Amino acid sequence: MSYPSPLYHGESGELSATYRPVGTPPDFTYASGNTVHYLATGKTTRGEFGLYRWVMGPEPSGPDPHFHRSISESFFILSGSVRIYDGSRWIDTEPGDFVHVPQGGIHGFRNESGAPAEMLLHFAPGAPREAYFEGLPNLKDMTDEERAAFMLEHDTFWT
Repeated sequence: MSYPSPLYHGESGELSATYRPVGTPPDFTYASGNTVHYLATGKTTRGEFGLYRWVMGPEPSGPDPHFHRSISESFFILSGSVRIYDGSRWIDTEPGDFVHVPQGGIHGFRNESGAPAEMLLHFAPGAPREAYFEGLPNLKDMTDEERAAFMLEHDTFWT
């Protein structure tokens, strides 16, 4: 395997780094109190990846098993314990654990520990997951057809 073709062709580099201080408020907060921080979106990474910090309270939450056709998803546990489904079993993770799910891989995650938990979610390539995260609270108000269209638009297929 070799390096990909260059995307930058300048001679001296450019000033293009981004910085997000630790105290930056979350970008989206659910009614449950769970939050998501948009650390790097597909828009800001030119479609290369998306990176999000997911903060869960002690109440059970998280999606059931599903898969994506066009994006991979990775999980890195920062604190607490998140149950991650790897397609065959639920794994009780701990800080420092990492799970990578390629396109088509069945997965899910849940906080069932009774304590807060926090993780990084990485998607590649950088699909616009922000609209998916922000649309989830509206699912209850959608018709079956609207829900199906929303899931198709956001590359989420339930098993």
